[in-house]
Amino acid sequence: MHTKIIIGLLALVVLVAQAPTTNGAKILAVFSFPGKSHYMMHNTLIEELLKHGHQVTAITGLTLGPEKLGSNYTEILIDPMCRYWEELPKQFGGGDIYNIDTDVVVFLKIVHFMGVLTTEHALKQPNIQAIINAKETQGVYDLLLVEQFAQEAFLALAHIYNVPVISSATFAQQTYMSQMFGIMSPWSYVPHGFLPYTEHMSFLERIKNTYYCLRHDLEREYSYYPQMDELVQKYFGHLPIKFPSISAMTQNLSAILINNHAPLNSAGPLSDSFINVGGMHIKPPKPLPSDIKKFLDEAKHGAIYFSLGSQVQSKDMPLDKLRVFLDVFRSLKQRVLWKFENDSIAELPENVMIQQWLPQNDILAHPNVRAFISHGGLFGTQEAAYHAVPILGLPFYCDQYLNIKKAQDGGYAIALDFRTLTREQLKNALQQLVDNATYHDNMQRVSRIFRDRPMGPRENAMYWIDYVIRHKGARHWRTAGLDLNWFQFYLLDVISLIVAAVVAASVAAYLLTRWVARRLRGGQTKQKVQ
Repeated sequence: MHTKIIIGLLALVVLVAQAPTTNGAKILAVFSFPGKSHYMMHNTLIEELLKHGHQVTAITGLTLGPEKLGSNYTEILIDPMCRYWEELPKQFGGGDIYNIDTDVVVFLKIVHFMGVLTTEHALKQPNIQAIINAKETQGVYDLLLVEQFAQEAFLALAHIYNVPVISSATFAQQTYMSQMFGIMSPWSYVPHGFLPYTEHMSFLERIKNTYYCLRHDLEREYSYYPQMDELVQKYFGHLPIKFPSISAMTQNLSAILINNHAPLNSAGPLSDSFINVGGMHIKPPKPLPSDIKKFLDEAKHGAIYFSLGSQVQSKDMPLDKLRVFLDVFRSLKQRVLWKFENDSIAELPENVMIQQWLPQNDILAHPNVRAFISHGGLFGTQEAAYHAVPILGLPFYCDQYLNIKKAQDGGYAIALDFRTLTREQLKNALQQLVDNATYHDNMQRVSRIFRDRPMGPRENAMYWIDYVIRHKGARHWRTAGLDLNWFQFYLLDVISLIVAAVVAASVAAYLLTRWVARRLRGGQTKQKVQ
């Protein structure tokens, strides 16, 4: 037995020794959007880069200081923080997140507005200006790492420092990424990321999907990108560099880290530059706090975990819906652990524990957790899949609808509409998830697939980041589709030629037929005269 262990360790050492490495690269990371959930991926990326010996300088909207990342980490904090959420009601109306307009077009405009607002707020800060106007720019960095979330003006830094770019998306692959990497994502079976569709769409759904995908592409190209071009001109234009358009810069990425993985995503067209790293934030569970551990350990009939994430807070829930949850929880045999942002709730049932913050991944790893009430955020969905906990989904906006729809079609979730939620619906759904073994079995299958990879998602991300640095941007990944005009890319020139040829042939055949017919009629007339 010991001999086998020693041989295995030696084999591992040999493999590690043979693996190509990138020693101590200098990476400039830009994570300017101050969305708390986004940093579940950002923090992990930075931590892993530092573990692999790289030096990271991070422009960040939220401080990573408490992580104590060491001397190889330099933080350029955007301070004061951009309080974008205070500006949204002024621009788009509405009140809290529970009453927000769920229209896709509205959310696209919100995302673009937040992007321009937070990006300009960051660019005008003196410490960011110092990075833009640095005297030494050559050999300072080896890579620019940027978030793929409405921050495109920062791509100009790659031209200042002459480095390749990798972007990281905290969400799944989106249809607009096809234009960025020169591939085609057919709208016939690739749904828009904000629609509650899967790859199997009806005729009417395909019409709606085509409309929103086309509208999104046109608005990015002709409305949103020009706003980012203005920011580049305003904050970078004084430099003696000819910056390409934002549209062109988005097509010059070496790779993109995408926060998804089978089977939570759907099979579809990919480029070599697409690196799926879904679940990279999931780490081995830590010991639970003693009160939570005791609460879950003593749950004889199992427990239900309830969290609506960082943006949707339970404390702001309308009172009538709060009563629905309390009444249903009171009637259950299971215990309920609820992320609730106030210290107390009036008439809290004995089987319910509330806390303002909960270690979600560690809780979902507990064997007594039988179901997860979730808003359908991708990070939580991945954690539920990893730990095989069925989901009751209450989506509110953006990709949450798609995530929960995909989970429901996969048989490991039940979707409900929070706005029309009743006691009967909630209780029946929870009983189904807890008592019907089908949901648990399906989630076990999903968990096995999600975990089954040649290497872990963090290792995968590090390998391909190092790969891009080693190969100076990995330009061999760049597809020729990026060199084509849009009408060439979609073969519209070829289709036009074929259509023109068919029309010409049809017209020629028609004219020939008429000519032959006239000749025949003319011959018959002559015969009658004779």
